[in-house]
Amino acid sequence: MANLTESVATAPPATNLATDGPKIHRRKHPWTIVGAVVALAVLGLLLYSLATNPNIGVEYIQQYLFDPMTIAGVGVTIFLTVASMIVGTAIAVVVAVMRLSSNPVLKGIATLYVWLLRGTPLLIQLIFWAYLGALYDKLSLGIPFTSVTFWTVDTSSLITPTIAALLALTINQGAYAAEIIRAGIMSVDSGQTEAAMALGMTSARTLRRIVLPQAMRTIIPPMGNETLSMLKATSLVSVIGGLDLLTNLQHAYAQNFQVIPLLIVGCMWYLFLTTVISIPQAWLEKRYGRGVQPIGGSSTGMFTRLFAIKGK
Repeated sequence: MANLTESVATAPPATNLATDGPKIHRRKHPWTIVGAVVALAVLGLLLYSLATNPNIGVEYIQQYLFDPMTIAGVGVTIFLTVASMIVGTAIAVVVAVMRLSSNPVLKGIATLYVWLLRGTPLLIQLIFWAYLGALYDKLSLGIPFTSVTFWTVDTSSLITPTIAALLALTINQGAYAAEIIRAGIMSVDSGQTEAAMALGMTSARTLRRIVLPQAMRTIIPPMGNETLSMLKATSLVSVIGGLDLLTNLQHAYAQNFQVIPLLIVGCMWYLFLTTVISIPQAWLEKRYGRGVQPIGGSSTGMFTRLFAIKGK
Protein backbone atom coordinates (compact mmCIF):
# COMPACT_ATOMS: atom_id res chain seq x y z
CA MET A 1 0.00 0.00 0.00
CA ALA A 2 2.92 2.37 0.80
CA ASN A 3 4.49 1.69 -2.58
CA LEU A 4 1.19 2.41 -4.33
CA THR A 5 0.80 5.69 -2.42
CA GLU A 6 4.36 6.70 -3.24
CA SER A 7 3.94 5.94 -6.94
CA VAL A 8 0.72 7.99 -7.09
CA ALA A 9 2.39 10.89 -5.25
CA THR A 10 5.36 10.92 -7.60
CA ALA A 11 3.33 10.44 -10.81
CA PRO A 12 3.62 13.34 -13.27
CA PRO A 13 0.57 15.58 -13.55
CA ALA A 14 -1.87 14.90 -16.35
CA THR A 15 -1.30 16.94 -19.46
CA ASN A 16 -4.18 18.93 -20.90
CA LEU A 17 -3.62 18.94 -24.65
CA ALA A 18 -5.95 21.91 -25.06
CA THR A 19 -3.81 24.17 -22.79
CA ASP A 20 -0.50 22.44 -22.02
CA GLY A 21 0.22 21.04 -25.46
CA PRO A 22 2.51 22.60 -28.05
CA LYS A 23 1.58 26.16 -28.81
CA ILE A 24 0.25 26.93 -32.25
CA HIS A 25 1.34 30.09 -34.00
CA ARG A 26 -0.31 31.42 -37.09
CA ARG A 27 1.93 32.15 -40.01
CA LYS A 28 2.26 35.83 -40.79
CA HIS A 29 1.08 36.81 -44.25
CA PRO A 30 2.14 40.37 -45.11
CA TRP A 31 0.12 40.32 -48.32
CA THR A 32 -3.10 40.02 -46.32
CA ILE A 33 -2.32 43.39 -44.72
CA VAL A 34 -1.63 44.89 -48.14
CA GLY A 35 -4.89 43.44 -49.47
CA ALA A 36 -6.83 44.84 -46.51
CA VAL A 37 -5.36 48.31 -47.05
CA VAL A 38 -6.20 48.22 -50.76
CA ALA A 39 -9.74 47.02 -50.04
CA LEU A 40 -10.28 49.81 -47.50
CA ALA A 41 -8.91 52.37 -49.95
CA VAL A 42 -11.26 51.20 -52.72
CA LEU A 43 -14.21 51.17 -50.33
CA GLY A 44 -13.36 54.66 -49.11
CA LEU A 45 -13.13 56.01 -52.65
CA LEU A 46 -16.48 54.43 -53.54
CA LEU A 47 -18.20 55.91 -50.48
CA TYR A 48 -16.61 59.32 -51.13
CA SER A 49 -17.77 59.31 -54.76
CA LEU A 50 -21.31 58.46 -53.68
CA ALA A 51 -21.34 61.06 -50.92
CA THR A 52 -20.15 63.83 -53.22
CA ASN A 53 -22.27 62.86 -56.23
CA PRO A 54 -25.03 65.47 -56.72
CA ASN A 55 -27.10 62.97 -58.72
CA ILE A 56 -27.61 60.69 -55.73
CA GLY A 57 -30.80 62.58 -54.88
CA VAL A 58 -30.61 62.60 -51.08
CA GLU A 59 -33.73 64.76 -50.84
CA TYR A 60 -35.75 62.20 -52.81
CA ILE A 61 -34.43 59.38 -50.64
CA GLN A 62 -35.56 61.22 -47.53
CA GLN A 63 -38.91 62.02 -49.11
CA TYR A 64 -39.81 58.49 -50.21
CA LEU A 65 -38.10 56.37 -47.54
CA PHE A 66 -41.14 56.53 -45.24
CA ASP A 67 -43.70 57.69 -47.76
CA PRO A 68 -47.13 56.02 -47.29
CA MET A 69 -46.85 54.53 -50.77
CA THR A 70 -43.50 52.97 -49.87
CA ILE A 71 -44.78 51.66 -46.54
CA ALA A 72 -47.79 50.12 -48.29
CA GLY A 73 -45.45 48.35 -50.70
CA VAL A 74 -43.34 47.07 -47.81
CA GLY A 75 -46.49 45.67 -46.21
CA VAL A 76 -47.41 43.78 -49.38
CA THR A 77 -43.84 42.48 -49.69
CA ILE A 78 -43.88 41.19 -46.10
CA PHE A 79 -47.30 39.61 -46.61
CA LEU A 80 -46.20 37.80 -49.78
CA THR A 81 -43.02 36.57 -48.11
CA VAL A 82 -44.67 35.29 -44.92
CA ALA A 83 -47.71 33.76 -46.60
CA SER A 84 -45.67 32.09 -49.33
CA MET A 85 -43.20 30.61 -46.86
CA ILE A 86 -45.86 29.29 -44.49
CA VAL A 87 -48.13 27.75 -47.13
CA GLY A 88 -45.18 26.69 -49.30
CA THR A 89 -43.53 24.91 -46.38
CA ALA A 90 -46.77 23.08 -45.57
CA ILE A 91 -46.97 21.95 -49.20
CA ALA A 92 -43.30 20.99 -49.09
CA VAL A 93 -43.76 18.67 -46.10
CA VAL A 94 -46.50 16.78 -47.93
CA VAL A 95 -44.50 16.62 -51.17
CA ALA A 96 -41.35 15.47 -49.34
CA VAL A 97 -43.25 12.66 -47.63
CA MET A 98 -44.76 11.66 -50.98
CA ARG A 99 -41.29 11.63 -52.54
CA LEU A 100 -40.13 9.25 -49.81
CA SER A 101 -43.22 7.07 -50.09
CA SER A 102 -43.05 3.51 -51.38
CA ASN A 103 -46.24 4.13 -53.36
CA PRO A 104 -45.10 4.66 -56.98
CA VAL A 105 -48.13 6.83 -57.83
CA LEU A 106 -47.60 9.28 -54.96
CA LYS A 107 -43.87 9.31 -55.56
CA GLY A 108 -44.35 9.90 -59.28
CA ILE A 109 -46.78 12.81 -58.76
CA ALA A 110 -44.44 14.46 -56.25
CA THR A 111 -41.46 13.98 -58.54
CA LEU A 112 -43.37 15.50 -61.45
CA TYR A 113 -44.38 18.49 -59.31
CA VAL A 114 -40.79 19.15 -58.23
CA TRP A 115 -39.45 18.64 -61.75
CA LEU A 116 -41.96 21.02 -63.32
CA LEU A 117 -41.69 23.83 -60.78
CA ARG A 118 -37.92 23.71 -60.45
CA GLY A 119 -37.43 23.40 -64.19
CA THR A 120 -39.28 26.58 -65.19
CA PRO A 121 -38.32 30.15 -64.24
CA LEU A 122 -40.27 31.85 -61.48
CA LEU A 123 -40.87 34.85 -63.72
CA ILE A 124 -42.68 32.68 -66.29
CA GLN A 125 -44.78 31.13 -63.52
CA LEU A 126 -45.76 34.61 -62.29
CA ILE A 127 -46.86 35.68 -65.77
CA PHE A 128 -48.69 32.39 -66.30
CA TRP A 129 -50.81 32.82 -63.16
CA ALA A 130 -51.43 36.48 -63.97
CA TYR A 131 -52.82 35.50 -67.40
CA LEU A 132 -54.66 32.38 -66.27
CA GLY A 133 -57.85 33.98 -67.60
CA ALA A 134 -56.50 33.52 -71.11
CA LEU A 135 -56.51 29.76 -70.53
CA TYR A 136 -59.69 29.44 -68.46
CA ASP A 137 -62.06 32.38 -68.83
CA LYS A 138 -64.25 31.10 -65.99
CA LEU A 139 -63.67 29.00 -62.89
CA SER A 140 -66.54 26.93 -61.59
CA LEU A 141 -67.30 24.45 -58.83
CA GLY A 142 -69.73 21.62 -59.41
CA ILE A 143 -70.12 17.92 -60.07
CA PRO A 144 -67.32 16.67 -62.36
CA PHE A 145 -68.24 15.44 -65.87
CA THR A 146 -71.72 16.99 -65.60
CA SER A 147 -73.25 20.36 -66.37
CA VAL A 148 -74.22 20.90 -62.73
CA THR A 149 -72.36 23.89 -61.26
CA PHE A 150 -72.75 25.47 -57.84
CA TRP A 151 -70.43 28.43 -58.24
CA THR A 152 -68.92 30.29 -61.23
CA VAL A 153 -66.66 33.33 -61.38
CA ASP A 154 -64.62 35.15 -64.01
CA THR A 155 -60.99 34.10 -63.71
CA SER A 156 -59.63 37.61 -64.31
CA SER A 157 -61.71 39.06 -61.48
CA LEU A 158 -60.68 36.29 -59.07
CA ILE A 159 -56.98 36.05 -59.91
CA THR A 160 -55.79 39.58 -59.18
CA PRO A 161 -52.07 40.42 -59.54
CA THR A 162 -51.56 39.96 -55.80
CA ILE A 163 -53.35 36.58 -55.80
CA ALA A 164 -51.38 35.51 -58.87
CA ALA A 165 -48.14 36.49 -57.13
CA LEU A 166 -49.14 34.57 -54.02
CA LEU A 167 -50.01 31.46 -56.03
CA ALA A 168 -46.79 31.54 -58.05
CA LEU A 169 -44.50 32.19 -55.10
CA THR A 170 -46.20 29.61 -52.87
CA ILE A 171 -46.27 26.79 -55.40
CA ASN A 172 -42.71 27.49 -56.52
CA GLN A 173 -41.48 27.59 -52.94
CA GLY A 174 -43.17 24.26 -52.22
CA ALA A 175 -41.01 22.54 -54.83
CA TYR A 176 -37.70 23.89 -53.56
CA ALA A 177 -38.53 23.47 -49.88
CA ALA A 178 -39.67 19.89 -50.51
CA GLU A 179 -36.15 18.89 -51.53
CA ILE A 180 -34.70 20.60 -48.46
CA ILE A 181 -37.12 18.83 -46.15
CA ARG A 182 -36.58 15.50 -47.92
CA ALA A 183 -32.82 15.83 -47.43
CA GLY A 184 -33.38 16.69 -43.77
CA ILE A 185 -35.59 13.66 -43.23
CA MET A 186 -33.08 11.39 -44.94
CA SER A 187 -30.32 12.74 -42.67
CA VAL A 188 -32.03 11.21 -39.60
CA ASP A 189 -30.77 7.74 -38.79
CA SER A 190 -33.24 5.04 -39.77
CA GLY A 191 -32.82 3.43 -36.35
CA GLN A 192 -34.80 6.32 -34.86
CA THR A 193 -37.80 5.38 -36.98
CA GLU A 194 -37.41 1.69 -36.26
CA ALA A 195 -37.28 2.36 -32.51
CA ALA A 196 -40.41 4.52 -32.69
CA MET A 197 -42.24 1.83 -34.64
CA ALA A 198 -41.15 -0.77 -32.08
CA LEU A 199 -42.79 1.36 -29.38
CA GLY A 200 -46.06 1.28 -31.31
CA MET A 201 -45.99 4.84 -32.67
CA THR A 202 -47.82 5.49 -35.92
CA SER A 203 -46.02 6.75 -39.00
CA ALA A 204 -47.54 10.22 -38.71
CA ARG A 205 -46.64 10.48 -35.02
CA THR A 206 -43.13 9.21 -35.68
CA LEU A 207 -42.66 11.84 -38.37
CA ARG A 208 -44.02 14.64 -36.20
CA ARG A 209 -42.41 13.74 -32.86
CA ILE A 210 -39.21 11.90 -33.79
CA VAL A 211 -38.01 12.56 -37.32
CA LEU A 212 -38.85 16.21 -38.02
CA PRO A 213 -37.44 17.60 -34.74
CA GLN A 214 -34.11 15.93 -35.47
CA ALA A 215 -34.20 16.94 -39.13
CA MET A 216 -34.72 20.60 -38.21
CA ARG A 217 -31.01 21.01 -37.55
CA THR A 218 -30.38 20.24 -41.21
CA ILE A 219 -33.47 21.98 -42.56
CA ILE A 220 -33.29 25.39 -40.84
CA PRO A 221 -30.11 26.87 -42.43
CA PRO A 222 -31.20 26.33 -46.07
CA MET A 223 -34.79 27.27 -45.22
CA GLY A 224 -33.52 30.53 -43.77
CA ASN A 225 -31.74 31.20 -47.04
CA GLU A 226 -34.93 30.33 -48.90
CA THR A 227 -36.79 32.91 -46.82
CA LEU A 228 -34.28 35.58 -47.74
CA SER A 229 -34.50 34.54 -51.39
CA MET A 230 -38.28 34.66 -51.22
CA LEU A 231 -38.20 38.19 -49.82
CA LYS A 232 -36.06 39.35 -52.73
CA ALA A 233 -38.00 37.27 -55.26
CA THR A 234 -41.13 39.28 -54.44
CA SER A 235 -39.56 42.09 -56.49
CA LEU A 236 -40.41 40.04 -59.60
CA VAL A 237 -44.06 40.74 -58.83
CA SER A 238 -43.49 44.21 -60.30
CA VAL A 239 -43.73 42.60 -63.74
CA ILE A 240 -47.43 41.89 -63.21
CA GLY A 241 -48.16 44.96 -61.07
CA GLY A 242 -48.60 43.24 -57.73
CA LEU A 243 -48.40 46.45 -55.64
CA ASP A 244 -45.27 45.30 -53.81
CA LEU A 245 -42.41 47.58 -52.79
CA LEU A 246 -40.67 47.68 -56.16
CA THR A 247 -43.95 48.14 -58.05
CA ASN A 248 -44.85 51.22 -56.01
CA LEU A 249 -41.37 52.67 -56.41
CA GLN A 250 -41.57 52.11 -60.16
CA HIS A 251 -44.85 54.01 -60.26
CA ALA A 252 -43.16 56.86 -58.42
CA TYR A 253 -40.06 57.17 -60.60
CA ALA A 254 -42.18 56.82 -63.74
CA GLN A 255 -43.62 60.21 -62.76
CA ASN A 256 -40.60 62.08 -61.36
CA PHE A 257 -37.83 60.24 -63.31
CA GLN A 258 -35.72 59.87 -60.14
CA VAL A 259 -34.78 56.24 -60.81
CA ILE A 260 -31.55 55.98 -58.81
CA PRO A 261 -32.81 57.60 -55.56
CA LEU A 262 -35.93 55.44 -55.49
CA LEU A 263 -33.97 52.28 -56.24
CA ILE A 264 -31.72 53.17 -53.31
CA VAL A 265 -34.86 53.46 -51.16
CA GLY A 266 -35.85 49.95 -52.26
CA CYS A 267 -32.38 48.59 -51.49
CA MET A 268 -32.45 50.14 -48.02
CA TRP A 269 -35.78 48.49 -47.22
CA TYR A 270 -34.73 45.10 -48.60
CA LEU A 271 -31.49 45.24 -46.59
CA PHE A 272 -33.42 46.14 -43.45
CA LEU A 273 -35.92 43.30 -43.91
CA THR A 274 -33.24 40.70 -44.66
CA THR A 275 -31.37 41.78 -41.53
CA VAL A 276 -34.50 41.41 -39.42
CA ILE A 277 -35.15 37.94 -40.85
CA SER A 278 -31.55 36.86 -40.15
CA ILE A 279 -32.00 37.38 -36.39
CA PRO A 280 -34.61 34.63 -35.76
CA GLN A 281 -32.80 32.40 -38.24
CA ALA A 282 -29.61 32.61 -36.17
CA TRP A 283 -31.60 31.93 -32.99
CA LEU A 284 -33.27 28.86 -34.49
CA GLU A 285 -29.95 27.51 -35.78
CA LYS A 286 -28.46 27.90 -32.32
CA ARG A 287 -31.47 26.31 -30.63
CA TYR A 288 -31.64 23.23 -32.84
CA GLY A 289 -27.86 22.93 -32.99
CA ARG A 290 -27.47 22.44 -29.25
CA GLY A 291 -25.40 19.42 -28.31
CA VAL A 292 -23.74 19.05 -31.71
CA GLN A 293 -20.99 21.67 -31.46
CA PRO A 294 -17.59 20.48 -32.70
CA ILE A 295 -15.33 18.96 -30.06
CA GLY A 296 -12.68 21.36 -28.87
CA GLY A 297 -14.52 24.59 -29.59
CA SER A 298 -16.55 26.28 -32.26
CA SER A 299 -16.29 25.62 -35.95
CA THR A 300 -14.67 29.04 -36.38
CA GLY A 301 -11.89 28.07 -34.01
CA MET A 302 -11.39 24.79 -35.85
CA PHE A 303 -11.21 26.66 -39.16
CA THR A 304 -8.60 29.02 -37.72
CA ARG A 305 -6.50 26.14 -36.42
CA LEU A 306 -6.60 24.48 -39.84
CA PHE A 307 -4.57 27.34 -41.25
CA ALA A 308 -2.22 27.62 -38.27
CA ILE A 309 1.31 26.21 -38.28
CA LYS A 310 3.03 24.85 -35.24
CA GLY A 311 5.98 26.85 -34.02
CA LYS A 312 9.31 25.14 -34.34
